[in-house]
Amino acid sequence: MKFQITNNVSLITIYLSSPRMNFSYFVARKVAFSGQQSFSRLIIRIAVVAVALSVAVMIASNALIAGFKKEISSKIFGFWGHIHITDTDISTSLLEAYPIPIKQPFYPYLDTIKQVDFIETRRLFGFEWEAETHTNGGISHVQVFAVKPGIIKAKSQIEGILLKGVGKDFNWKFMRQYLQKGDTLHLPDTAMSSEILISQQTADRLQVDIGDSFIIHFIQEAAQLKRRFTVSGIYKTGLEEYDKVFALVDIRQIQKLLGWREDQVGGFEVFIDDIDDLQPIAEAIYIEHLPNELYAETIREKLPEIFEWLDLQDVNEIVILSLMVIVAIINMITALMILILERTNMIGTLKALGTSNWSIRRIFLFYAAYIVIVGLFWGNLIGIGLCVLQDQFELIKLSEENYYLSVAPVQLQFWSILVINLGTLFITLLFLIVPSYLVTSISPVKAIRFN
Repeated sequence: MKFQITNNVSLITIYLSSPRMNFSYFVARKVAFSGQQSFSRLIIRIAVVAVALSVAVMIASNALIAGFKKEISSKIFGFWGHIHITDTDISTSLLEAYPIPIKQPFYPYLDTIKQVDFIETRRLFGFEWEAETHTNGGISHVQVFAVKPGIIKAKSQIEGILLKGVGKDFNWKFMRQYLQKGDTLHLPDTAMSSEILISQQTADRLQVDIGDSFIIHFIQEAAQLKRRFTVSGIYKTGLEEYDKVFALVDIRQIQKLLGWREDQVGGFEVFIDDIDDLQPIAEAIYIEHLPNELYAETIREKLPEIFEWLDLQDVNEIVILSLMVIVAIINMITALMILILERTNMIGTLKALGTSNWSIRRIFLFYAAYIVIVGLFWGNLIGIGLCVLQDQFELIKLSEENYYLSVAPVQLQFWSILVINLGTLFITLLFLIVPSYLVTSISPVKAIRFN
């Protein structure tokens, strides 16, 4: 036998038999599960759909933006490392080269550092205090590098290029995942290699392939120098601005062109385990491990324009989340007011029995919470499901020239999803407190007579 909450005798029975502390929740549960078919059921379904779609969009947008920032950042860090150690006279430009001795007390000792202790300034509700803490990880790898700009002349094409010289300590793991053809550089101990690793974009413009040779022209101290290189491999990272100008060669080629000794390099690239540790590790390296003539700088500081652009994506995310929450709030306010008006007779009966306005308002707030939670359930199912499908089957493609990626990346974050769910529930119910005051304007006598 189904329970109909509109039956006044049953309502009196509930009022007399249920614990007063849980009365509002008890009545709300009975109303929600009564199964009554009415116009309000359609409104409730619309509200559930609105909340579900809002939450699904929030989860999907959060995962897409997080994945986008992670993929772009990982490409930049993989290409240039997380921290650069160079001469103090060098500017933030990647084009300048100042020789520093390769024999340093920190090289290659730095990669043995697995954790760094530091003082962190914490803030909460306007209060600040300092606390001792430590990084999540340490330094994973250190490698030398040197750079030299030049001009390529191949067939009928002339192209500017920036050569990055690498040594035997170079970690090829990052570049191998973006190799399109050929292989990485072979760096023998006895002889200087003439191989070069170029991008697909450069290879297409110069009309060269694996095994082809071309000459690069250099200007050094007002003299013109020429070097012939053979293409050993072709890569494609998707970072068009970098792919079109950078190529990898044996660091000994750069040293010879610049007139350096074999024990001189342009700097050291430091790779860390956790990107969140970037600033404290950079400061620890500079303060504790470097001599006065060397400086440690993060790649964020060296290439600020790219990371500022990535940080702007957070603004887009805030706008999307705000709009979706507003949509959910408007729909829930509409649904709540219709529920209150439809239950006018029930409200009058409860008031006649001595129930306070706040208790009755709590009934409808509990009912609204039930609707929001149902919407959250379906929203999580849809949002997470779409993200999993995109991650597995790469359904959404992107223009690599415009977005640096060929596929829309997703990164589901447990804490972000939890905050979206709890935030949506809390903010929506907070805004429903005001329209719930409609209960106080209903007269018991008129409501009981109203049918």
